This record gives sequence, C-alpha cells and structure tokens, in this order.
Amino acid sequence: MSVAGLRRAARETVSGLPREFWWLWTSTLVNRLGAFVATFMALYLTIDRGYSASYAGLVAALHGLGGVLSSLGAGVMTDRLGRRPTLLVAQASTAVSVALLGFVRDPVAIAAVAFLVGMASNASRPAVQAMMADIVRPEDRIRAFSLNYWAINLGFAISSMAAGFIAEVSYLAGFLVEAGMTMACAVLIFVKLPESRPKEDAGEASGAGDATPVSLGTVLRDGRYMGVVGLSFLIALIFQQAYVGLPVAMGEAGFTPADFGMAIAVNGVLIVVLQIPVTRFIEHRDPRLLLVGSALLAGYGFGLTAFAGSVGVFALTVCVWTLAEIVNAPTQTGLVVRLSPVHGRGRYQGMYTMSWAVASLVAPLMSGFVIDRWGAEWLWGVCAVVGTVAAAGYWALMRRLPEEDPTVSKTVPEAAPEAVSEASSDAGSEAGSEAVPGAVPGTSESAKAEVTNA
Repeated sequence: MSVAGLRRAARETVSGLPREFWWLWTSTLVNRLGAFVATFMALYLTIDRGYSASYAGLVAALHGLGGVLSSLGAGVMTDRLGRRPTLLVAQASTAVSVALLGFVRDPVAIAAVAFLVGMASNASRPAVQAMMADIVRPEDRIRAFSLNYWAINLGFAISSMAAGFIAEVSYLAGFLVEAGMTMACAVLIFVKLPESRPKEDAGEASGAGDATPVSLGTVLRDGRYMGVVGLSFLIALIFQQAYVGLPVAMGEAGFTPADFGMAIAVNGVLIVVLQIPVTRFIEHRDPRLLLVGSALLAGYGFGLTAFAGSVGVFALTVCVWTLAEIVNAPTQTGLVVRLSPVHGRGRYQGMYTMSWAVASLVAPLMSGFVIDRWGAEWLWGVCAVVGTVAAAGYWALMRRLPEEDPTVSKTVPEAAPEAVSEASSDAGSEAGSEAVPGAVPGTSESAKAEVTNA
C-alpha cells in the first residue's frame, strides 16, 4: 500500500468520531498504561512478600469475585446516577485501593484490599461502555469500540514492559504509579466530559422497551439478550485459558516461563498490529457470520494446542485464536449495545461485564480440574466443543435480529448539544468521501459500524 493509501486509511479510521469519544479513548489508554496490579500481583505476593502460590491464587480469586459483585451494582449506578459520577467514584476508589494495596502487609488485609481493588476497577466498565454508546452514532460504533479495544491492548503491551522495570526497583512504586494515573483519568473524565445519559423521553422509539422503566429484572427477562450474555460467558471461558490453562499445560510439558512469555506475547503484538486493519475489513461483513466464525476460530484455535510440541507451534495456535479475539471483541460489543435499551444501557452493560468476570472465576477451576483428571489434551478438546456450541448459539440468536432505530442516535448526548451538532457536521463532511456499510443486518449500506469488548 502506498503512503497516500495509508494516510487515507488512517484518516477514514479516526474521522467522524466526536471529541468526547477521544477523551474516553485517552482515558482508556492511560488507565491501561498504568496497569501494574493485574500484571504483577502474583509475582508481588510470591516473590516480594514471600507468600505461597496457593495464597496468591486465593487473592486473585477474591480480586475476580470483587469484579463479579460490582458489575451489576455499577450498571445500576450508571443508569440512576449517570455515567460521569459512576466513573468518578469507580476510578477514584480504584486509585485509593491500589495505593493502599502497596502499603498493607497483613495477609488478611491484603486479601481484603485486593477484593476492593477488583470491585472498584471493574465498576467503571459499564459506565464507559454506556457513555461510548451514548456519544457515538450507531453506524460508527464498531469503529469506535475497535479503536478503544486497540488502546486497551496497546496500553497493556507498553505497561507490561515498563512495569517489569519498575518492579525491579520497587513494587510499591508500581502501585503508586498506577494509583496516580487512575486518579488522573478520573479527574480528566469528570472535567472534560459532560453527562451523556439520555433524557427520559429520548428513548421511546428505540424498539427495545425504552418507554418502560428498566430494572435488573427487565434484563433477566430479556431472553435474546441473556442468550448473548451466556454466549459471551462461553467465549470468555475459552479466551481465559490463555492465562490459566496454557501456562499450566506448557509447564507440565517441560517448557519454561520464558517460553510461555514468548508464545503469549504474539497475542498482544498481533492485536496492536492487526486490530485496526481487520476492523476495516469486517465492518463490511455480516455480523452473524463474524460471530460464528470467531467462535469457531477461538474454540479450534485452542483445540490445536493439543498438537503443539514446540514454542513455534504454540505461537501459531496463539495466532489463530488471536484473530478470533480481534473479530469477536468489537462485533460482540456492538451486538450488546444494539440489544440494550437506551435508558437501561448501564444495567445491560453491567450484566455483560459480569459474564466475563464470572468466566475469570470459573476458567481456573475448569482448567485445573480437567488437566488434573484427564490431561491438557482434554482441556483443548473441551475448548473446541465450547467454541462449536457458541457458534451454533450465535447463528440461532442472530436470526431475525430487529433493526436499530437510527433516530436514537439523535437523542443521546443530553448535556452537550453543541458536541452533538459538531459531531453531526463532521460526519456530514465525511459522508461524501467515505462509504460506511452497516455492521448489523438491516442498517443502511451507507453506514459504518464498529465495536469492541471490554
């Protein structure tokens, strides 16, 4: 591709998105750049503090449990209090609890604070997803969510390397750096972003029940949506094996931690390199085929691990399921937003977030049980079966998907009408030079849709 072609592709990728989205994107990137706890918690507890691996596993489980419990509560807060206050409370609480974690020494206190960190850090996700859905037009969401997912992985890739050097100097410094960056994001969001929660009369035409009050019971009674949540859990269960089943299986096969690090590094590199170009390719495709194909790629990508006998082959299997992740993350998140009523986006996003949090708890138990009882080959076989079931589920649920009302996007950013006007004019200026096919059945062929996972 020529330099001019690359410039045009980059311009088309980032153009037409509102300024508020880029503040959220910046916040995501900065948060992930400071992700120290998630990366080095186990090493901190076992090497720096001298605790056992079993204790480190317990703390990790409590961290995950905190995320499960906060998902729904944060979703309710997002709808009732608004996106900005929820983000401020969640990120400020995360900053305080992460800093505190660096100072506590008692094992019970460490476990308790890790639980609080899990609750606080996970509480911001429903608000971020809801706000992004509020401020970005439906035809641009796949692109917006994909850019956000790219920022997550870019920040994590950089932070993983930087955090390693910080840990050699001081683990406490790592905790304080993460706390400081998270607090900076909290202030940034609160100062720069207006509240985006729609007015009560804005969602009457959404076609998803927005005219009536939305409760957690409403979410649970939404059969199609809960089906998507269930499929999300299955997909998350597969992807979690990259960090629980894969290192254990490689260790039992005689590979070193460095070997695992080399293999898993392929995942981050590919996402950073391929996320944006692949998104430009998939935004023209049928989302049902994308979700079915990505589920099969994920399941059988991990299934191929049963035949891996070298680091190179392990890395090759990582390439397969990473492609599935790149496709599934934005497409599935777009489906979640599509099926969420405007005034219930927080609760719906909270339920979706919880599916990943629960998977992070179940995956270690599943992989440990299967590997101990039958061997790692059976675990990879189970992944293939789960991927096949998820693919069939997506095929069934995506049939006769209701059309999204394009008028909903005109009612969203209630507190920033000038931003809406600016975004609309920007979009109008791009419309003449950019074809934007819909990413969901029934949308206009002149619309561009894009999504990412959290």
